[in-house]
Amino acid sequence: MSWARFAIEALRRGETVQIRPRGHSMKGKVDDGALVTVAPCDPTTLRVGDIVLVRVGGSDYLHLVKAIDGARLQIGNNRGRINGWVGPNAVYGVATRVEP
Repeated sequence: MSWARFAIEALRRGETVQIRPRGHSMKGKVDDGALVTVAPCDPTTLRVGDIVLVRVGGSDYLHLVKAIDGARLQIGNNRGRINGWVGPNAVYGVATRVEP
């Protein structure tokens, strides 16, 4: 099961959630254990630099939108790694607030 399962289920119901992701791939934007508020979103409103809860290649990430090509979004972390391209259905929500 995904670490983000409860959050994804709530986002699909239209609820805003708070999560504390672990790891260092987003250091500088989302530090390890930071409290992140994630809200449901319309993927067509996302912009490069937005932080999204997304599924890429079978894994869930709280990562950045790095590029946009039509309806496709390129997802990557804040350390230069690119996870891949996804369609709008892979995006669960967008971070609206990051607290230490």
